[in-house]
Amino acid sequence: MRRSPASSPLPPPSNGLPRNDWATLRTLFPYLWVYKWRVLAALVCLVGAKMANVGVPLVLKKLIDELTITPTHPKALLALPVAALVAYGVLRFSTTLFTELREFLFARVTQRAVRTIALKVFRHLHALSMRFHLNRQTGGMTRDIERGTRGVSSLVSYSLFSILPTLVEITLVLGYLALHYDIWFTVITAGALVTYITFTVLVTEWRTHFRRTMNELDSKANTKAIDSLINYETVKYFGNEDYEAQRYDQGLQSYEQAAVRSQTSLSLLNSGQSLIIAAAVTLILWRATQGVIDGKMTLGDLVLVNSFMIQLYIPLNFLGVIYREIKQSLADMERLFALLDENREVADKPGAQPLATHGARVAFSHVDFSYEAKRQILFDVDFTIPAGTTTAVVGHSGSGKSTLSRLLFRFYDVQQGAISIDGQDVRAVTQESLRDAIGIVPQDTVLFNDTIEYNIAYGRPGAGIDEVVAAARVASIHDFIESLPDGYKTVVGERGLKLSGGEKQRVAIARTLLKNPAILVFDEATSALDSKAEQAIQAQLKEIAKNRTTLVIAHRLSTVADAQQILVLDHGRIVERGTHQALLAANGLYAQMWERQQARKDEELASPSLELEQEE
Repeated sequence: MRRSPASSPLPPPSNGLPRNDWATLRTLFPYLWVYKWRVLAALVCLVGAKMANVGVPLVLKKLIDELTITPTHPKALLALPVAALVAYGVLRFSTTLFTELREFLFARVTQRAVRTIALKVFRHLHALSMRFHLNRQTGGMTRDIERGTRGVSSLVSYSLFSILPTLVEITLVLGYLALHYDIWFTVITAGALVTYITFTVLVTEWRTHFRRTMNELDSKANTKAIDSLINYETVKYFGNEDYEAQRYDQGLQSYEQAAVRSQTSLSLLNSGQSLIIAAAVTLILWRATQGVIDGKMTLGDLVLVNSFMIQLYIPLNFLGVIYREIKQSLADMERLFALLDENREVADKPGAQPLATHGARVAFSHVDFSYEAKRQILFDVDFTIPAGTTTAVVGHSGSGKSTLSRLLFRFYDVQQGAISIDGQDVRAVTQESLRDAIGIVPQDTVLFNDTIEYNIAYGRPGAGIDEVVAAARVASIHDFIESLPDGYKTVVGERGLKLSGGEKQRVAIARTLLKNPAILVFDEATSALDSKAEQAIQAQLKEIAKNRTTLVIAHRLSTVADAQQILVLDHGRIVERGTHQALLAANGLYAQMWERQQARKDEELASPSLELEQEE
C-alpha cells in the first residue's frame, strides 16, 4: 500500500488571515449600489409588502368583531361587512404584488453583480503573474469561483428577501402590540425574539467553522480529482487507477466526517429554536385567552395576536437556516474575494503608454533574475538583437534559455538591469501592447479544446477562414487538416491531446504566423518534429523570420547555424557569442556541443531503425 502524499492547502488570502464578514460585505456593496434606484425601489416594495401583510390580521380582527354576537348586538342586526372583505382581499393581493415587484426590480441588480464580479475575478486571474499560475491548484480554484459567485446570489436573496422583511415585520408588530395591548404582550414577544436570535446567532457562529472546513476539504478533493483526470495518461501508464481512487476517497472521507458534524449541530440548533418558539406562543395565547375571559379583549383580538405570532414565527423558524446560509455564502465569497486580493506582481505603471515599434530592436542590459531569492537563474545577461536580425540562444537544459522569452513577454520583472524594445523599457509600456508585438512558438504547445480553425485563428481573433488556411499552408499542416473527416472543424481535445506533438507544434506555428508580430520567438519550435519534418519547417521559419527581429531558443545547433548572432548560455551566464563559424573556430563550449550532436546524427543515419522510430 503506497502512502498518499500530503495535500497542500489552498492559498489563504494575501494577508494570511480570514477576511472579516463586514470586509466581505463592504467589497460586495459597490457592485449592488451601481443600481441604487432599483435597490431603493425594491426596498420601498419590501416595506409595502410587509405593511400589507401586517394589515391582513387587522382586517381579520375587524371582520370577526363585526360578526360576533353580543347582548347589545343581536344576530338580526348582522350585515355582510363588504368593505372589510374587500380590504382583506386587496391586502392579500398587495402582499404578493409588492413581493413580486421587489423580486422583479432586484433580479437585474443581483445577476449583474454576479456577472461583474465573476468577470473581474476572471480578468484578475489572467492579469496575475506566471508565478501564481504555476503554484495554483486548478480544481480547488475553480470550485472557489463557482461557490463564490453562487454565494453572491444567495447572500442577496436571503438578506434582502428574508432577513430584512422579517425585521421590518417585527418592528411593525411590536409597535402595534405596544400601542394597543397589555405591555406583557410586547415583553413576551420581544424577549422571545431576542432569545431566539441570540441562540441562533451563537450556535450558527459555532457551526460556521464546520462549513469553512467543508469548503477546504471539498476544494482539496476536487483538486485531486481534476489533477488526476488531466494527467490520466500518466495514471494509466503506471496502472495507478486504484491509487488515485484511494487518494480521492481520503478527501471524500474527511469531507463526509465534517458534513456529519455539521448536520448533527444543525439538529441541535433546530431543537433549541423550536423550544423557544413553543414557549413564546404558549405564553402569548395564555395572556390573550385570559384577556378575553376578563372582557378586556375580544375574539378578534385573540385571532389578531395569534395571527401576528404565526406571521412572525414562521419566517423566524427558518432564521437559523437563513442565517446559516448567509454565513455560508460569506464563507464562500471570502475565498472568491481573496483571489481579487492576490498581488498582481507584474502590473502596468500608472500612465503606461503603448509600445511604439520602429524596427523592433531588442536589448537585454545587464539582466539579473531569480524565480526564488535563494536560486538565481540569470547573471549579468547583456546582449542586443538588432532590428530585423536573428539571434539564437543555445545551451544545456536548465541554463536559463526559456527564461529569456518569459522575461521578454514580461511574465516576470527582472531584479536588476532592464529589457527594452526600440529603447523603451518593457516595464514602462502596457503589457497588452508589448505582447501584441511579440509572437511565440513554444516548446510545449497547449491548444484549446476546440476546432483546429479556432486554435489557428486564436493568433488573431476575427480572422477569416481564408487567412487561417493561408497560415496553415505556410506551416505545412494544411494537407493534414484537409485529410481529416471534419477538416478545419476537427475538435483537438483537451490541451490538444488528439493531435501528435508535431501536429500541435505546426498549429502553433500557423497561429503565430496569423498574428504577424514584429518580434518572433521560437522556443525549441521544432523540438517535437522528426528530422524530415524539421527540415521542411525550417525553410518556412527562416522565410518568415526575414526582416523580423527574431529570438531563437534551440537545442539542436543545426537549426540556428544561419543566425546572425549565437549566444551560448551556461548556468545563466553568456559564455560565448558570435556566428556559427566563429564559435566553431573558437573551439569552446559551442564547438563541443556541435561535435556531440554531429556524432549522434551520424549514429542515427547509420541505424535506419532509429530514424524510422523517430519519424513514427
